[in-house]
Formats: sequence, C-alpha cells, structure tokens
Amino acid sequence: MTALDAARAELGLVVLYLNKAEARDKICRAIQYGSKFISNGQPGTAKTVDSTTTLARKVFRLFKFVNDLHALISPSPKGTPLPITLIGKARNALLSTFLFLDQIVWLGRTGIYKNKERAELMGRISLFCWMGSSVCGTLVELGELGRLSVSINKLEKELKHADKYEDERYRNKVKQSNERLLALIKASLDIVVAVGLLQLSPKKVTPRVTGALGFVTSLISCYQQLPTRAKDKSQ
Repeated sequence: MTALDAARAELGLVVLYLNKAEARDKICRAIQYGSKFISNGQPGTAKTVDSTTTLARKVFRLFKFVNDLHALISPSPKGTPLPITLIGKARNALLSTFLFLDQIVWLGRTGIYKNKERAELMGRISLFCWMGSSVCGTLVELGELGRLSVSINKLEKELKHADKYEDERYRNKVKQSNERLLALIKASLDIVVAVGLLQLSPKKVTPRVTGALGFVTSLISCYQQLPTRAKDKSQ
C-alpha cells in the first residue's frame, strides 16, 4: 500500500466518523464543556461559546428520545440477570424522558414556547432524569463487569496450561471488560457533571469542575464513537 493509499484510507475513517450525527454531537459537547471549564461561569467569550454550543446541541438531539424508547420496549439479551435488566430499562426510561423534555427546553430558549418559567422547570426535571440515568448506567456497568470477571476467571482456569492471549474467547472477554470499565468511568463522572449543572453542591462542584469532568466524559464519548478499526489501532 502506498502512502497515498494509506492517507486515503485514514481520511475515509475520518469521513465515516464525522458522518455520524452522534459523533458530531460529542465533539460539540467537548467544545461546550471545555468552554465551561475556561469561563468558570464568568461572562466572556468562553461563556458565550458554552451557551451557544449548548443550544446548538439540542438540535442534534431532536427526536432522539425515540432511540431509548425503542430500547425500553425491546427485549434484553438472553442470559441477562433480572436486576440488571430492570436497571437497564430504568436507564432507558429516564434517558428518553430527559431527551424528550430537553426539546421543550430548546423550544423555550428559541422563543417558540413562550412560558419561560415552565421551560426552565422542564429543564431542571430533565437534568434530574439524566442524573438518574447516569446512576442506573453506573449500576449496570458494575453488574456487567462482575459477570465478565467471573467469565474471565473461568477461562483463565481452563487455559492455565496454554497462552490465554492466544485464545480468541479470552481476548474478546478482556476487550468487553475494558469497554465496560470505560463506560463505568464515564457514567460515574456524568453523575458529578449533573450535580454541577443542577448546582446541588455549588461550593464543591463549581462550573470549572463541571467543565473539566464534562470535557473528560466528552472525550470518552468521542472515543466510543470511533470505528472499530481506529479503536484497535489506538489500543
């Protein structure tokens, strides 16, 4: 493969990545929280970028609540324990509610919906729903990591006289575990981000802390949206 072919292939991955609406939303999210970190809630250019990007992201999320509504009514994978299934469904319900109410917030901020007080109330409720979905997501990832840990230990015992890294089943389990761990970190940090946005602990979770953690979780989200080939190369 020539250098031009390699460059064309890499550029093709970039195009594939940027063609995803979800990927563009996460890039905007990184800009949003990066600006929040810089501004620390104080007026200025960074604060303006934070506000405008926040509003722009709401357009990306129009009707996105349907995705989690569909996941809510879809059957869970076979073999999933009932507690994890129920918590997962609760996460879908809360996230779908958050995304639905977020559309009312967008209507209020654009002036289409005139009742500003009601729109602000819906915005606050939606953030509580998002925080709840992050808590549920944290619990789901902990449960799934526990299940994967048991599976990996069983495989290690089975392959104790062989090179476990040569076994495809073991490599897949480890890969799944790493992905779950990353999702756990993201969901846990997003709980603190939600606390910051709701100003539940303004002295400890300042706009700068909220911005920093939001920027980190945004980068994690951007990584999670990478094509499989690009992920494999980064590991």
